[in-house]
Amino acid sequence: MKTHHYIFLTALLFVIVFYDQDIGLNLGILGIVYAVLTLFRTPEKNKTRTLYVLFTTSILSGVAFAWFGDFTSFIAVASSLLLLGYKSKNRRLKILFLIPVFMINCCTSFCRFFSFDEWLPKKNVPGLWQKTLAFILIPLVLVSVFFGIYSAGSSHFAALFTDYELDLNIWQVFCLSVLGFFIAFNYWNYAVEKLIYKNNHVLDNDFRKDSRVPKATYSFLDLAAERMSGVISFVLLNVLLVFFIITYNYEQFYEAIKTPVQLSEETHERVNAVIMSIVMAILVIMFYFKAGFNFDPKAGLLKILAKIWIFLNAILVVSAALKNYEYIVNYAFTYKRLGVFAFLLLSLVGLVLTYIKIQKQKRNIFLINTMIWFFYGTVLACSYFNWGGFITSQNMKRKDFAVNYHVTSINFSEKALLKYADEKNDQKLKKTLQDKVKNETSKTFLSKIIYYHTIK
Repeated sequence: MKTHHYIFLTALLFVIVFYDQDIGLNLGILGIVYAVLTLFRTPEKNKTRTLYVLFTTSILSGVAFAWFGDFTSFIAVASSLLLLGYKSKNRRLKILFLIPVFMINCCTSFCRFFSFDEWLPKKNVPGLWQKTLAFILIPLVLVSVFFGIYSAGSSHFAALFTDYELDLNIWQVFCLSVLGFFIAFNYWNYAVEKLIYKNNHVLDNDFRKDSRVPKATYSFLDLAAERMSGVISFVLLNVLLVFFIITYNYEQFYEAIKTPVQLSEETHERVNAVIMSIVMAILVIMFYFKAGFNFDPKAGLLKILAKIWIFLNAILVVSAALKNYEYIVNYAFTYKRLGVFAFLLLSLVGLVLTYIKIQKQKRNIFLINTMIWFFYGTVLACSYFNWGGFITSQNMKRKDFAVNYHVTSINFSEKALLKYADEKNDQKLKKTLQDKVKNETSKTFLSKIIYYHTIK
């Protein structure tokens, strides 16, 4: 199939699965179809291990959305398909260019649509397609446009057709057609500017050979002065961080017990301080270990001090994680408290990657290129797992279990709550949950969310 076949096929499918439907199973189906067609269309030279991984995650994300139908799984589907489509055409282009490529194509899609030679067949197409286009599609479009114009200008003309009822929402079909075509057109026919291709090397993880010569970064500091500045800075920062870790852990684990409100505020403030400290630590290391400075043979002491600082920051992350765990033990699981673990884990990953950057003499952009994949993996983990059900099942074991909070604020917790209602013989809670499940399962097929059909 040619490009225009993929565009029209998926645009038509979009209209079919979303017409008069809520978002649910239909988006999962559409995502899986896009993934399969993308793999089928990808040239053999671009079918790398990364592409197959992205194909798998796209399928799983489609299933996850069909199962849960929430915002997180939507982000997983969208990001997986964008990455899959991007890598199917450009296996060597860096992921950071995905955002500008996507934005540019959305802004220029109207102009590119009228460049018919770029996405429609360049020669006359014989047979059925030619006759369909010439005898049906073009006249139908023209008649539809002028019908709208004439109906607006003459009520009697419009009245000739109002006596006939057609069970079809023309306006909805039109809007879905435009949106479906816009998505399909930009997915299957996106363009990458030559400027991006030319600058792809700027985002390489490794230094070129001509960049491995140690030299001063600034004209007002020679190499020796810059090196000594780094040594002095990291000595002072290490001493400062040691004292901070001691006071930080003393305040967390040895001071008098606070009220729940005070403990909540202090925990969030300290976790925010830790995350900001990690970000600044990575930025400082990126400041000193850049360009040819990575290859300075006299920078051994500076590297040792930087690695010590990374290790001390890792201790700080572990301390914050232990305090968050203690907070959960005392006051139960919530989305935010699990989110703190996610941020701390990503901070720890950033520190490990920073260590690798120093040890393997990688460019600073290596950290960003690699962290993008870990952020993507975090989105997938959030979309594939029922965190709401996990939170509710764990908190049910507590004596202070807040039932109403889990009914109104925790998603996909119905299975655990129904079990709780049976154990406590709470008929009111059970009926509330059953009504919610019944409302979800009564939706039309393409609007369904599979999770609710697994509840008995």
